[in-house]
Amino acid sequence: MTLTLESIPGSSGYLDLFPDRRMSYFSNMYVLGLTVIAGIGGLLFGYDTGVISGALLYIKDDFEAVNQSSFLQETIVSMALVGAIVGAASGGWINDAYGRKKATLLADVVFTAGAIIMAAAPDPYVLILGRLLVGLGVGIASVTAPVYIAEASPSEVRGGLVSTNVLMITSGQFLSYLVNLAFTEVPGTWRWMLGVSAVPAIIQFVLMLFMPESPRWLFMKSDKEKAILVLSKIYDIARLEDEIDHLSAAAEEELRKKKTVRYLDVFKSKEIRLAFLAGAGLQAFQQFTGINTVMYYSPTIVQMAGFQSNQLALLLSLAVAGTNAVGTIVGIYLIDHFGRKKLALSSLAGVIISLVLLSWAFISGSSASSSGVYGWIAVIGLALYIAFFAPGMGPVPWTLNSEVYPEQYRGICGGMSATVNWISNLIVAQTFLTVAELVGTGATFLILAGIAVLAVVFVILFVPETQGLTFLEVEQMWKERAWGSSCNTESLLEHGNIS
Repeated sequence: MTLTLESIPGSSGYLDLFPDRRMSYFSNMYVLGLTVIAGIGGLLFGYDTGVISGALLYIKDDFEAVNQSSFLQETIVSMALVGAIVGAASGGWINDAYGRKKATLLADVVFTAGAIIMAAAPDPYVLILGRLLVGLGVGIASVTAPVYIAEASPSEVRGGLVSTNVLMITSGQFLSYLVNLAFTEVPGTWRWMLGVSAVPAIIQFVLMLFMPESPRWLFMKSDKEKAILVLSKIYDIARLEDEIDHLSAAAEEELRKKKTVRYLDVFKSKEIRLAFLAGAGLQAFQQFTGINTVMYYSPTIVQMAGFQSNQLALLLSLAVAGTNAVGTIVGIYLIDHFGRKKLALSSLAGVIISLVLLSWAFISGSSASSSGVYGWIAVIGLALYIAFFAPGMGPVPWTLNSEVYPEQYRGICGGMSATVNWISNLIVAQTFLTVAELVGTGATFLILAGIAVLAVVFVILFVPETQGLTFLEVEQMWKERAWGSSCNTESLLEHGNIS
């Protein structure tokens, strides 16, 4: 069978011919349920990044060694990021070898063990071990959830469904602020804050036992019968036959060229290099434009702006987290209607304006006799930053990384890109306060604005538009970018060792 653009299920040509087969975000509750269950991993991701800022205040009260050592405090915070780097790096291989479902179950087990160890930690060093395990679980989940959701999603709503995982991340961050407030007067405060995260991990583990494996992964592992059973719950009979034909053809081609993909193979193929550059570059710019600077240090930034009340700083930070979650909901709609590339560019334009406003507020406020007005301008800049970032640069890097790689490379490249994200996250989290002390808060935000300008150039030059494209069409697009539009329609992996 020869696959043309018009014959590929989910492609724009196919859906123009059969508009009645087009699906919407809410048209299939099975797919939406699968997305939400897989997205609990994102909830854990977001909760863990947010909860430690409040818990650390009480950990210092319980452990004098932590209170007297900035290094121990930094280690407790950053050890989860170290674990996430390792988890993301190994998560791609685990996904390819054992499947998306087993990778999710493993992440839940590791995360739950870490949460229990943290809650029961008798000293800071056991607590650090628990943070490492939690980070490992989060790292594996950060790779697995977007790929699992993308491979079970109709292409016309794939962006919105993958972005739901980002909504779960931002919801987890918002939830962590609420939990921090809820447990402030409870004995064993920080133990409850950290230990309660085991509950959603256990819930996801139980629910995932009843969830299917990714149909695309099953096809690639020659388990066609199970894959068809899953697909039959996603598509109606008319489109189901076309999807099966499409996946069968793709699976046969992959099996014909089957080889064990290693990390170095990613850099041997020109097409895969281009795809990885786009995916990993977006992940790096997501962090280096300052999002986790805002999420980790928003109470500190608010106090830097002149609002010394801890309670007010926490409430304003809660508002920032809420804006982040609401903005992500907007992104879920826009990403499949506006496109990934346009959304990223418009988001970055707003981020640049917001960072310049923040920089101006801090520089002007530091030289004014009264910084009250500039303090409020800084808070407005902070809110605008989140409002622009959340719908675009929040979901776009994760969505793009779930769809720009061929099946054979999807797990390993997704894992490598997520690792880039976590390393960038660690660098930003560990350097923001130091840089702010050295050059000033206003200058630091100006540096971030400069990085955002570089991100705009990067997106224009290297990031393609993948809205509404099938995985096969994305694969062909990279082939044309690497070898020219006159190249034939053989799989891009034919040139696997050509550079």
